[in-house]
Amino acid sequence: MKRIFALRGAVQCENREDDIITQVALMYEEILNKNSLKEKDIVSVIFSVTNDLNAISPCTALRRANRAGGDTALFASQEPEVKNSLERTIRVIIHCYLEEDSKPNHVYLNGAEVLRPDRAKK
Repeated sequence: MKRIFALRGAVQCENREDDIITQVALMYEEILNKNSLKEKDIVSVIFSVTNDLNAISPCTALRRANRAGGDTALFASQEPEVKNSLERTIRVIIHCYLEEDSKPNHVYLNGAEVLRPDRAKK
């Protein structure tokens, strides 16, 4: 039996279209792989982006990388500007169905590990 889970992740990027595409695709694939997640079991993918990353939307980046299926609901918003927050960061939350006894594996990459060292796995 499956139940709904929320998988989290974050990655730091350079403000270049090619780097955002690469980093978003890597983070997405890592989340899928570490959780044995199939795209058909994804309900939605929600990104937040720091205001210093404006070269491309992470939704567009994921589509251009041919990573998200055509029916996957994608949404992005700007991360609130908070003093001393981590720059050049894209965060994601993926709502999905996994086996009810699953233990979620969250993914933090390319410098974003500092956000949740307790969750970031080397």
